[in-house]
Amino acid sequence: MQINFTPGPSQLYFTVEDHARKAFREGIPSLSHRSAAFEKISKHATDGLKELLELPEGYHILFAGSATEIWERSIQNLVAESSLHFVNGSFSKRYHEIAAQSGRQAHKIEVPAGQGFISYSPTSTPELIALTHNETSTGVSLPLDFIHSFREQHPDALIVVDAVSSLPYPKFDYTKIDSVFFSVQKGFGLPAGLGVWIVNERCIAKAEQLQQRGVNIGTYHSLPTLIANAKKNQTPETPNVLGIYLLGRVVSDFLKRGMHTICKETEYKAAILYHALQNHPAAKPFVADPELRSQTVIVAQAGDATETIAKFLAEHGLQAGDGYGDKKKSQLRFANFPTHSKETYELLVDLLEKINP
Repeated sequence: MQINFTPGPSQLYFTVEDHARKAFREGIPSLSHRSAAFEKISKHATDGLKELLELPEGYHILFAGSATEIWERSIQNLVAESSLHFVNGSFSKRYHEIAAQSGRQAHKIEVPAGQGFISYSPTSTPELIALTHNETSTGVSLPLDFIHSFREQHPDALIVVDAVSSLPYPKFDYTKIDSVFFSVQKGFGLPAGLGVWIVNERCIAKAEQLQQRGVNIGTYHSLPTLIANAKKNQTPETPNVLGIYLLGRVVSDFLKRGMHTICKETEYKAAILYHALQNHPAAKPFVADPELRSQTVIVAQAGDATETIAKFLAEHGLQAGDGYGDKKKSQLRFANFPTHSKETYELLVDLLEKINP
């Protein structure tokens, strides 16, 4: 069995198989989403996430099909006219494109792949500011201070953060963010097919305001409909019941393990891999600025040695992630999620140090 370092779907968390077996024994996948049993499962998952992420009062957890869906739902429900997107890779770029395709005035501030943002001088007043905390395609992570600075700069704008490949690692100040979303197949080590959308009261008020003005904010997954169901620990339609059950169980596992421990292990693993790449003759960190290097998706620029390194690692049971898009054959990506143990990362580093293409 190979250890999967791809950034998503990534390696399953080690408890998932046992939780899935129990779920099938108890008939969880066949539960009605209007049943008391499902309501209990939904409440367990949402209460656990609120505790794990330390969400303040007034923040709600909603379920969708994927983070990709939430890109579209967030634009539909939170923007009447204009949004501002910080683009530095393929996924932040796609969020911007979806806003434009939705008929909004989608403005962007863009830098080349491998670069990020540290400061910003306000030049406009958008309704929504879209920030991708961790650009999965490039391994760039935005500093939390940068993300948190927008509340003071744009007090009336809604601050929306794509944290698809970084949560549960970052400790956001949620009082300075209105919405965060992620998919479960990355940092939470679960099978794909479930997106989680966190919104506050400001988001709900904006969606209701747009709806009252006659703006089309969607149907079964409009924010008012999602909230109305979430207050009953339900969903508008039959959801991924098994996915929600497994999420609740893995979140409980994380709480037992402790977020302090998970974060410290994440930083240790990132540090030893970046150090190994810094000293490697053929593979180097793609992100030049250490302040912008992701702790959860480490990207190596390996050029002509990419295939050789990937093959060597595979022969020893480690599956590196390909580079993204046009970097597929010149880069390797390594997920650094709670499912990846310190011992596995130490093995990865030892193997990298042995290969000199």
